[in-house]
Amino acid sequence: MTAIQESEKPDIVSTPSSTIHVAEDNDKFLVTFEEYDERDPINFSYRTKWTVTLVACAFAAIVGAASSSFSMGYQSMMRDLNCTQFQATVGLSMWSLGFGFVPLITSSFTEEFGRLHIYIVSSFGFMLTEMMIALSPNIQTVMLGRLLGGAFGSTGATLVGGSVADIWQPHERGQPMAFFALACVAAQGLGPVIAGVIEADPRLGWRWIQWVHVMFTGAYFISVVLLMKETRATIVLTRLARKKRKETGDNRYRAQAEIEKESLITLIKISCTRPIYLLATEPIVQSFSLWVGFTWGVVFALVESVSPEFQAVYGFDIQNTGFMFSTIILGSFIGYFANMYQEKLYQKYYPRKRQEARLYLPCIAATLLPIGMFIYAWTARPEVPWIAPAIGLTIFMSGAFVIYMVVFLYLADCYGTYASSAIAGQSLCRNFAAGAFPLFTTQMFARLTYKWGLTLFACVGVALVPIPWVLFFYGSKIRARSKVSRRILDDEELRAKMGK
Repeated sequence: MTAIQESEKPDIVSTPSSTIHVAEDNDKFLVTFEEYDERDPINFSYRTKWTVTLVACAFAAIVGAASSSFSMGYQSMMRDLNCTQFQATVGLSMWSLGFGFVPLITSSFTEEFGRLHIYIVSSFGFMLTEMMIALSPNIQTVMLGRLLGGAFGSTGATLVGGSVADIWQPHERGQPMAFFALACVAAQGLGPVIAGVIEADPRLGWRWIQWVHVMFTGAYFISVVLLMKETRATIVLTRLARKKRKETGDNRYRAQAEIEKESLITLIKISCTRPIYLLATEPIVQSFSLWVGFTWGVVFALVESVSPEFQAVYGFDIQNTGFMFSTIILGSFIGYFANMYQEKLYQKYYPRKRQEARLYLPCIAATLLPIGMFIYAWTARPEVPWIAPAIGLTIFMSGAFVIYMVVFLYLADCYGTYASSAIAGQSLCRNFAAGAFPLFTTQMFARLTYKWGLTLFACVGVALVPIPWVLFFYGSKIRARSKVSRRILDDEELRAKMGK
């Protein structure tokens, strides 16, 4: 049912379709959900919630696989398009530029059009960019296709966190968000595994890597149309109010979002400037952005290094080096199951540690990152079995998964209504690093060798180990000195008093 409320002592009018609460001045009829209304996304059935979650996460997985599998087609691409490896690497980096900057603008579109329409447009547009790359006559078209692919892919993938928040209560979000992180990170390894098999076949090559993505994205587009639902409550209420106005001819029926609605230009301005403001002024956002930015940059640097290193040291062909990316998948699953234990710690210690109860496992992950890099750097030698550097990669990816996971949850806990802006700020840094690292790491590895280049990364990782520890012990004090955090705390206290 739809409840329409306007005053503390309203008149009540019953109609076949709803119960209407009419204010004394008869100015506006405010459309809201009644308690347990099944049209409210938060009241979706458990089955519907998981269907929506899985469909949303599937797009994140497709996008993640496409981002990393591209590098596996370098050899055939250089042959077919007569380009250099650096030009191909620019194509890898262009993806991250589109992925990092475009959501600052397009995230506001959900306020106007809802999440469902953005999923539909993003998945269809993403499919067209993969088709564009597959048909490219030159490397410049490939670069443009990768830029547009990152833009369309980011628009859909960045909605997943919001969709999860729309339909799951805060205490229920741990598992869905962990599944989202698993889809994102594990797909970074699955894509190159499949692409390595395709590249190894001389009849296929880099174009067929893209055609396979076209097929998967096309199937996904159909699943979105058939299975996905609108999860933004304000959009659902706006549509119900619009329908009521059409049925009754009475323009006084309004959703709250219509009354408080800001222009799309204003929303875009806020979504572009607020993440930058938080990134410039909030120590917690700054430290996490630095940490996850470095980690994600190294992930993309490893995507660049795995194939040439295992080919040079162990004589692997392109197919076998593709299988080495399964370490990313294994590390992601280890991090995923470790997060289940972190959730138990969070539930147990939240009354005492508050938001910092999210940081028990990340403190351990901070140490795993440099350990994994040191193992990978110092064991990749002909006299050492290939399984040793593979173990180093797995350890590194386990830690990277935990960091990727906690960034979303911890920032969401700390910044409440400003969470999307805080997360957008770190996402900007993360994707900028992912785009920049591959451009200089090829030359760095050529001069320093993989051994010393990766050792340098490991040393930087050691320098960043204190970040989660400092936040674990002093996070609450840091937030107390923050203008934004104080405002959020004041709002929470006010709501608590009103609730009493």
